[in-house]
Amino acid sequence: MIQLDEVKQQINALLPELNELSQALNLESKKLKIDELEQKTAEPNFWDDSENSKKILQQISELKGSIEDYNNLKQGIDDTLTMIELTQEEQDESLLQEVKDMSEKVISQLERLKLTTLLTGEYDSNNAILTFHAGAGGTEAQDWVEMLYRMYNKWAEKHGFKVEVLDYLDGEEAGIKSASVLISGYNAYGFLKSENGVHRLVRVSPFDSSGRRHTSFASVEVMPEINDDTGIDIHPDDIKMDVFRASGAGGQHVNKTSSAVRLTHIPTGIVASCQTQRSQVQNREYALRMIKSKLIEIKEREHLDKISDIKGEQLQIAWGAQIRSYVFMPYTLAKDHRTGFENGNINAVMDGELDGFINAYLKGKSRGDI
Repeated sequence: MIQLDEVKQQINALLPELNELSQALNLESKKLKIDELEQKTAEPNFWDDSENSKKILQQISELKGSIEDYNNLKQGIDDTLTMIELTQEEQDESLLQEVKDMSEKVISQLERLKLTTLLTGEYDSNNAILTFHAGAGGTEAQDWVEMLYRMYNKWAEKHGFKVEVLDYLDGEEAGIKSASVLISGYNAYGFLKSENGVHRLVRVSPFDSSGRRHTSFASVEVMPEINDDTGIDIHPDDIKMDVFRASGAGGQHVNKTSSAVRLTHIPTGIVASCQTQRSQVQNREYALRMIKSKLIEIKEREHLDKISDIKGEQLQIAWGAQIRSYVFMPYTLAKDHRTGFENGNINAVMDGELDGFINAYLKGKSRGDI
């Protein structure tokens, strides 16, 4: 069977890449690190500092997860080659589709693991905080925010990441004015940092009775969730706090008591809100963590030496500088303006098929093209 021979050649060609990947992932050093950390967990006073204990356990889990991903890939390649041999011996063409499916899966796994080797930033392995804001355009722009909010929830679901709503403000007639979510999972920030920027929508608006084509904008801010031991000290006088009652039809998303908190970092103008925790104290803690995360993200992105170098004017969004366009009319296309990557299946993109865009960004970044 000619097709089977082609698949076999394709899978055999992955073996050298698998060996290179093992070295790139530093698997041996990760195993040594696991041993070192597990010895700490056996110490009598390990649980005296619960916060530090949780961090160590999380680090062990992440290291083991990386090794397990590699081992699963290696096993998948072995299983695929075994299945190919079986199909050849049996001369059973009915097994050909199963072989193709297995080969596509391991190729996809290999590509994804190769991408993780590009995530070398200090905060790439962290969870990610995504904040959505509607641009000018009223209901149409707020509906676009809700579409993006759904798109990233779908992406997270596909990758087994957990999504927690931190802030949610409904639109006046439809959609969402603004929202913030925490996406938890290993390398969540490393993958999602490519999504930071302005997103442009072109479509015939369902809110326009004349059936005219509209262009709408929304911004997506992506920040790494940071721990309290980052060394960032914010002076209390630099923070303005407003307490308000959650409004709108957010349902389970919002806390209806007057415990919602909005913090403003006066030197930079950064604003963060949280209204989904049980108490005002918890909402304030989350909002303050979001401000610290945003300060770190700006410092890294702008290559600044210290947090105090951040100026308020750097935080303004230029609506003309969109990173990606999503066109529903007169044709269907999602195109990234930084990498040139595009996908004509707009419905799949809106259902969370974003890996092509993310992969193209990470590869371009590693080559210095972006």
